[in-house]
Amino acid sequence: MKNKIAVVTGANSGLGFETAKALATQGARVIMLSRSADKGQEALDKIFTATQNDQLELLTVDLASQASIRETGKLILDKYPVIDTLVNNAGTWISQHSLTEDGVETMFAVNHLAYVLMSHVLYPAIRKAEDGRIVCVASDSHFQFKVNYADLNLTNKYHGLRAYAQSKGANVMFVSELHQRKPDANVSSYAIQPGLVKTDIGVKRTNWLHALAWKIRRSSGVSPAEGALCQIFCASSPEAKGQSGLYWDKCKPKLSAKYTYIEEDRAQLWEQCLEMCKIDSFF
Repeated sequence: MKNKIAVVTGANSGLGFETAKALATQGARVIMLSRSADKGQEALDKIFTATQNDQLELLTVDLASQASIRETGKLILDKYPVIDTLVNNAGTWISQHSLTEDGVETMFAVNHLAYVLMSHVLYPAIRKAEDGRIVCVASDSHFQFKVNYADLNLTNKYHGLRAYAQSKGANVMFVSELHQRKPDANVSSYAIQPGLVKTDIGVKRTNWLHALAWKIRRSSGVSPAEGALCQIFCASSPEAKGQSGLYWDKCKPKLSAKYTYIEEDRAQLWEQCLEMCKIDSFF
């Protein structure tokens, strides 16, 4: 990754922190995206201390806001005309139904539409890379529930588990559809499954019962450093070059849920997401 440029969302903690650290260790210039400037700077300082890589940069972004994503994306494009790797890593888990300023259910907005929009905004720079990569952190949770195309906001059937699973299924379908539609052979897309990881995703914006359940469940999980290995592999490994449109687990492709292979549904979701993001043409 020496002399390559990587953008990592949610780089201040958990999987994103470990991914940014690993790419910095490999010599990449890493643009770390964080919602909190203070937490982001603390993470950057830790990575610099560990790697002595002085090519680290921090930008703040609210992934629940499409305006914020576009603004931060423009800042990146203005400075970096070529981007080698984008890791769409940031995610959230919320107990209560809520809508963003754009009128989108919050988990779907942060966990999926932010991936779509950030990939779209930065695509002009990614397509200029010799080996451009877009990595999206999905989850085996997507096997639990199908995407509700008629009501992506889950207005009448909201549950945290359902909303999270839907957002992760949408990640997998986006990666596959992006692969099918992209006009550039030098760009590859990857959806990855990190497994059960000991992070705080289930305790930040959840009720006491869900928080307790997550604390118990994550106790059997792996460390963020181990959980990030697959996304690091897809973001940087020569072995993953060109293996686009697949779902990965433990650094190997595997089958995703059956519904993610239905071409008509993938195309429908693609168009719905572009409309929700007010994207006229993705490419």
